[in-house]
Amino acid sequence: MRSSGMIWVILVLLILLDIYVFQALRYVTQSWTTKARLLLFISYWVVSVLMAVLLVFMPALGADNWPKAVRSYVFATIVGLFFSKFLASVFFLVDDVRRGVQYTASKLIPSAKAAAVQQEEGISRSAFLSWFGLAAGSTLFGTLLVGFTNKYNYSVKRVKLAYDHLPAAFKGLKLVHISDIHSGSFTDKMAVQKGIDRILELKPDLILFTGDLVNDRAVEMEPYQAIFSQLKAPLGVYSVLGNHDYGDYVQWESREAKDKNLNDLMQVHANMGWRLLMNEHVVLERNGDKIALIGIENWGAKANFPKYGNLPNAYKGAEQHAFKILMSHDPSHWDAEVRKSYSDIDLMLSGHTHGMQFGVELPGFKWSPVQYLYKQWAGLYEDGRQKLYVNRGFGFIGYPGRVGILPEITVLELV
Repeated sequence: MRSSGMIWVILVLLILLDIYVFQALRYVTQSWTTKARLLLFISYWVVSVLMAVLLVFMPALGADNWPKAVRSYVFATIVGLFFSKFLASVFFLVDDVRRGVQYTASKLIPSAKAAAVQQEEGISRSAFLSWFGLAAGSTLFGTLLVGFTNKYNYSVKRVKLAYDHLPAAFKGLKLVHISDIHSGSFTDKMAVQKGIDRILELKPDLILFTGDLVNDRAVEMEPYQAIFSQLKAPLGVYSVLGNHDYGDYVQWESREAKDKNLNDLMQVHANMGWRLLMNEHVVLERNGDKIALIGIENWGAKANFPKYGNLPNAYKGAEQHAFKILMSHDPSHWDAEVRKSYSDIDLMLSGHTHGMQFGVELPGFKWSPVQYLYKQWAGLYEDGRQKLYVNRGFGFIGYPGRVGILPEITVLELV
């Protein structure tokens, strides 16, 4: 009932946005021919009504049984249209407020009325903001459509990390870090295989995966288990769990079913040859030198994420090693606990944010809406001798694409 109510709320918002945007379309196309306007208006409402009908009737149409790709694209298109119209409406609202203030002033101050008449010469500010709003919304929607083509466009990020106290045998260590596979979203085995091939071509000494192997269910890995089993490294492949791995976002028929799902997922890690770290640490040895690798279950500082991780338990015994790496899915853990209480953890590796799969990255500049939720959301962060690296994610969830923030394979070289 709750989800049904939410759908109707979203539907009402969509209708209001449709009407608001339509008024702007009518305004800016006044000079068009009647035939051109009619064609535009019919196209607009056909698409809008179709999206609304799909939103309401997707459950009745058996959307759960649709091909995964079709379901994802339909949902993403509906969401994309919503945000595009919302963005356009922001500009329309600014114009409406401006005109409301101008109208009020013209009634109260005679000189303001004369100024308002003069302003209408040439292109009015109303037309400018209307066109600008429509252009901004269309650009956003077009960008989201193009982003569909980037979801398997893997980007290799190479970062050198310098430590004065790194044991000599580990200098030059090549560590590949991946995160957030979300196998339940994949629809193209060959594309995923290309990502795995890129990792293997790097010939890493160590591979670390920081959580969210699936969206919800262990069975999502069945078509891809053989592909990810190819990942091998001399020092091993290690992994931890992310928030999606626990099945917390599914209505299970029983607690036993949920527990079985988690146990099955843990077995998937084992079947692939990955050493899953569950609030524990292991010692990595190379030419007689040793470092500690600590792995904890998901631990997020945000209130809506359960804290399964137990760093005190995982850390116990690791203090004797001069160099320590922590695998913790959620980067908010760094400020909340690691920096405060474990200043000798040299490197923490996380994922979780995906860079929101939407943003801008230029040399010396990066931006994504997710930065308003997470202080550390992509790339390298440093505080004294401590470092945090947040991987942008290998896979995707929700929106089946990437805009500006590409799927990432990280190569960290310890020097």
